[in-house]
Amino acid sequence: MTPDTLSETLQKGFHVTLGATAALLEAVQNPQASSQRFAELGNDVNRITEELEAKGEVTEREARQLVDSLLSQVPNPFQSATSGMPTVDTIATPVADSSVQSDLVALTQELSEIRQEIEALKQRNT
Repeated sequence: MTPDTLSETLQKGFHVTLGATAALLEAVQNPQASSQRFAELGNDVNRITEELEAKGEVTEREARQLVDSLLSQVPNPFQSATSGMPTVDTIATPVADSSVQSDLVALTQELSEIRQEIEALKQRNT
């Protein structure tokens, strides 16, 4: 199988899956029309696959158009920020409050003592 054939097969599988999903949603929304459409197709697997692939292609195109229209409405924050602005390099340094640091040490010590008590209780009970 050549790479072109493989990519075409994967794309066809994607479109068939997308079409089947769209057909399932339509069947949930309008079961009578959907069952009538599939009754017309009968048991011809190739014809059903072609229908689902076509539906998948249409669904993909509509989804792309929707996403493109949504993205065109969102302003690009990087577009205007980079025009003519100098670059500033910064280095982040952690800031530790001495009271927070002492609380952390005290809590760590308390946790260590609690662990020791738990171990002692486990040893007594066994």
